[in-house]
Amino acid sequence: MTVYPHLADLAALQGRVIGTSGWIEVDQARIDQFAAATGDHQWIHVDPARAAAGPFGATVAHGFLTLSLLSGLAAAAFRIADIRMGLNYGLDRVRFPSPVPVGSRLRAVCVLDRHEPIEGGAQLTMTVT
Repeated sequence: MTVYPHLADLAALQGRVIGTSGWIEVDQARIDQFAAATGDHQWIHVDPARAAAGPFGATVAHGFLTLSLLSGLAAAAFRIADIRMGLNYGLDRVRFPSPVPVGSRLRAVCVLDRHEPIEGGAQLTMTVT
């Protein structure tokens, strides 16, 4: 994890990677828990036997599961020491370009696109892949 002492330090890092998380595995238990929490029990996610004969050859993570992992992955990628809290402001151009099969390993690479000072802090816009 990369630690930045001050929020203002990030202003000079626009266009650069500001942190990379460790890897996490998307196992069937995580997929099943997400299905239970959201009510999305589509067979491509929760039925390994049926999914083995399906278009992906195995169960795949929900697109929204992969999106939901983003907060924790970003928190593991970098930290700003002098802030009390951070809030998710929104998302731009979210896409799910390929399936995430069970057993896949994911990480987040955070690139700072914009550091915009606002009252009481800054709004950071990032591209996370």
